[in-house]
Amino acid sequence: MAESDAPRRGYGAGARILSVGIALTGVVTFAYFSLASHGLSEDEYSRISLLWSVLFVVVTVLYRPIEQLLSRTIAERRALGHGSHPLREPMLIQTAFAVLFLVAALALRGPIQDDLLDGSETLYWILVAAVLAYAASYFARGWLAGHQRFELYGALVFLEATTRVLFALAVVLGFASGQTAVALGMLAAPCVSLVVVPLAFSRSDPPPSQGEVQEAEGGLSLRHGAGFAAAVMVVMLAEQTLINGAVITVDITSDDAALAGIVFSILLIARAPLQLFQAIQGSLLPHLAGLNATEDGGEFSKAIRVTVLAIAAFAAACAVGLFAIGPWVMDLLFDLNYDWSRVGLGIVAIGMGLHLAAGTLNQAALARGHARAAAVGWAVVGVAFVGWMFAPIVDDEVLRAELGYALAAALLCALLTAVYRMAPAPEAAATAAD
Repeated sequence: MAESDAPRRGYGAGARILSVGIALTGVVTFAYFSLASHGLSEDEYSRISLLWSVLFVVVTVLYRPIEQLLSRTIAERRALGHGSHPLREPMLIQTAFAVLFLVAALALRGPIQDDLLDGSETLYWILVAAVLAYAASYFARGWLAGHQRFELYGALVFLEATTRVLFALAVVLGFASGQTAVALGMLAAPCVSLVVVPLAFSRSDPPPSQGEVQEAEGGLSLRHGAGFAAAVMVVMLAEQTLINGAVITVDITSDDAALAGIVFSILLIARAPLQLFQAIQGSLLPHLAGLNATEDGGEFSKAIRVTVLAIAAFAAACAVGLFAIGPWVMDLLFDLNYDWSRVGLGIVAIGMGLHLAAGTLNQAALARGHARAAAVGWAVVGVAFVGWMFAPIVDDEVLRAELGYALAAALLCALLTAVYRMAPAPEAAATAAD
């Protein structure tokens, strides 16, 4: 097989492998909250939903940038024939983020514990410990994606979800009780999932495809790495705002304590496919970075086009299905006293499709060196969405969240389409050549 065919096969095979692993992960994650809703009171379930939202806002914003930095940098360098890859700078940045979080969490313990978590000291310490544990998990994901070890990437996230759901299952079966037992699954999950990491070193990385390439001095510079991570951090913050911001704003503005849990459950329609889309993202970014480094524009455009078309078909099927039987499915899955709207559920499915398409365009922007431009688009949408959620334009808070999510995703898709049409930045592969 020709060397130029290897990246294409790696992307296709990687996407398929990750799709299986992360599709199962999405189902198991859905099961975690379904079981929790049956094993806890509505108020306890709302606190678990809020804890999850806060946890994954923090870990995604802090650590996903390093995952993406490692994935992109390693993939670029492998495409150019380098045999080793910089880890010191990403590790320093990751450690700095974790330390900054710990300092901030300790300083703000009062508001977090008393105002956000209803005075629960246990949930506060679970939140702090889980955020720190996820630092290692996301670093491992970036390393595995960059080296195209997609089978281990999928195993890591699947094991994480499986570990977590066992805690909720234990509560439903009567082996444990209360929100603490369910919440402990969020802490145990990233710790247990790391058992797959030693397997990554059982097989050495394939030799460089271009034997004449010599390893550059210094590797990834701290300046390039920090700049890329800062831009992706803005992207991650805005994305988590779209997914979790509605839960937090409804918790702040509503007098009904259970309403945040209802909004959270509705947005699981978007969250579960977004988890599945990590399968595509996990293999798409290193694939695009390699194509950009080797200036294969035709394959680059084809990868984006095929991915967006697949997303459109998937989202259309979800929207039709939810409009037809969505309320029945939600009643079956969640033990919540709420009259689900089939129109609202369909709107969220459409928003999910637009969100996934925007995520694809975002990966193209990162690969082409347009991380800052993408970050600006995401920031605009994140601020607009929060403004919408606090504005009394739509009285029904659940409908406000459903409409706001779809409209924000549509705006995001339009802005990132404009970024995609920009020419690749000349410094796009600077991290690979430093």
